[in-house]
Amino acid sequence: MRIVADTDLCIGAGQCVLTEPEVFDQDDDGTVVVLVENPEGGQLDSAREAVKLCPAMALSLQE
Repeated sequence: MRIVADTDLCIGAGQCVLTEPEVFDQDDDGTVVVLVENPEGGQLDSAREAVKLCPAMALSLQE
């Protein structure tokens, strides 16, 4: 699975970082930064949760 972030949609809510700080970060403007593009194991489970929680729907997972 690969994480795709649409930075144009990101509103900087930070739910992704709160859900999995080892996979997601935010730049100085608050926009999502993907640290681990292809998470595995527990990180993948957390990434799935972050995708669900994103209020702007800026995150997705691709197989």
